[in-house]
Amino acid sequence: MNNLLTPEQEAALVAAIRQAELRTSGEIRVHLEDHCPTPEPLDRAAQVFAELNMHRTAQRNGVLFYLAWQSRQFAVIGDAGINAAVPDDFWETTKETVLQEFRASRYVPGLEQGIRRVGEQLRRYFPYDAATDKNELDDSISFGGGESQPPRV
Repeated sequence: MNNLLTPEQEAALVAAIRQAELRTSGEIRVHLEDHCPTPEPLDRAAQVFAELNMHRTAQRNGVLFYLAWQSRQFAVIGDAGINAAVPDDFWETTKETVLQEFRASRYVPGLEQGIRRVGEQLRRYFPYDAATDKNELDDSISFGGGESQPPRV
């Protein structure tokens, strides 16, 4: 399933995640799949969030970017800690920032912008503490669903 991205695109997204996590205890993941198996992508994102054990961060500050490629569905979801800290419209404005790029067929740059935006908020509310911070979640992109090949970005 990881044929949705070129190796270079995947490396760019992982680098964006690592950069965003540099000065925060927060954790960011990206999950890509062909089809969203639920009518609402936010419901699927919540399922994937749980499957990836993202709720197990010490400060409940994990964020998941979910994209179902062929069904053209996208969601961004944050755990209880980050959700309580950010402004009420943060998730919707972040989603719209990413979707603006998607509409122009700039998928990787769209995700990178969203990751940077989330990283800024994570740094603000969950600053890095050298004494206690550790990378609690894998930075790699996770994949699920069928086997399709989108156009390269």
